[in-house]
Amino acid sequence: MYRFSTVKTMRMYANKVDKSCRDKVMGMLKPFRWTPCFLHKPLEAIMRKVSKVSVIVQFEHESFSKGCHEFDSIIKKHLRCKRKCEFPSISCCSANLTPQALEELLASCSLVKKIYLNREVHALLDTAVESSNARNIVRNESEVTGEGVNIAIIDTGVHPHEDLGDRLVEFVDFINDRTEPYDDNGHGTHCAGDAAGDGTASGGDIAGPAPKANIVGVKALDKNGAGSLETIIQGVQWCIDYNEENSENPIHIISMSLGSSAQQYEDESDDPMVQIVNEAWDAGIVVVVAAGNSGPEPYTIASPGISRQVITVGALDDKNTVDRSDDEIASFSSRGPTIYGVDKPDIVAPGVNITALRSPRSSLDKFQKRDRVGTDYITLSGTSMATPIVAGIIALMLEVDPELTPDDVKERIRNGADLWTDKDPNVYGAGYVNGENAVPTL
Repeated sequence: MYRFSTVKTMRMYANKVDKSCRDKVMGMLKPFRWTPCFLHKPLEAIMRKVSKVSVIVQFEHESFSKGCHEFDSIIKKHLRCKRKCEFPSISCCSANLTPQALEELLASCSLVKKIYLNREVHALLDTAVESSNARNIVRNESEVTGEGVNIAIIDTGVHPHEDLGDRLVEFVDFINDRTEPYDDNGHGTHCAGDAAGDGTASGGDIAGPAPKANIVGVKALDKNGAGSLETIIQGVQWCIDYNEENSENPIHIISMSLGSSAQQYEDESDDPMVQIVNEAWDAGIVVVVAAGNSGPEPYTIASPGISRQVITVGALDDKNTVDRSDDEIASFSSRGPTIYGVDKPDIVAPGVNITALRSPRSSLDKFQKRDRVGTDYITLSGTSMATPIVAGIIALMLEVDPELTPDDVKERIRNGADLWTDKDPNVYGAGYVNGENAVPTL
């Protein structure tokens, strides 16, 4: 019977293989419609040896090194199989496995906790800063600008734009392994400007809330705005490791304007992307993530925005005015609760028609020429834009009080929000971000 051994294995170890991975493996081995029955068995044998699936393998807690050793001893017997990247913070590694190797791994490696499909992840300022009450905030008789605060933009890269100057202090590339900063999509550059552009090319008119904050570019998405569970985990793990090596000048904030459809597990903490952002949070990094652009239906919050810990940001339409009386939630902004029943988003910020930095000759620049503003800027919409605006406001908070923990930041930014009477928290979160209220007074 075609696929019998695979079906049996997937059923036997269903608790150790997430549904997406099971579906992928079964789909890879589906019979050719016109294949004679007598060829099914030899065909299955061939397919089990040559087909490949990209996975994330999680080992039992505190058994990472031993688990990797067992893993290597098993897959070395299988051609076309390879262990790739290690993510010790969440006891995971990435790998390419044949169905045959996957079956043996499940049957023989006692330390395997769960195997996940290496699923795809996608990239989801004129009046926006003023309408967030994040312009000209003064503390201790000085304007707060985010100076000395490092914001990591995990995205499609960052173009060395004039408005960032020498504040693009680090760059790492998990897509093409390039060392010099670049952005072949344009999304990450826009996000960097949403947070920390200083308006140099516009005479100061188009600037983010933290115009003196530093940017760390982490390229985890390709020129089409697509990446994988593996590349995103690599990006966050790199930030955690960076801080261990640079304790005197660490990354303070991670901004992630990306996500994938939330997968149903027993608990959201079973999601590897949630696990890695929670690890960053526990390591002292404030993580700000986009809610997603799948509204207006409920239960559409993307992963890792479903994490209870991180700050999940929805998008408002500020109607291109500072006046808040006409503002409303953007129709595309994902709504809560999460698929686990948790209220989200945490906060909302402007995310419609946001003008920020342009990356010349990038994919967005080529395909959205009509959205260019002059030669240096481009206008985009999405929770992707709202997220770094909040990250920029958090940079102001941390400049004033570097001792704030991620939990402190989340509490202050939610408590400082402007509320709407009788508004659904699963649409508006705690309310409209208000930088003036969020930034501490010492």
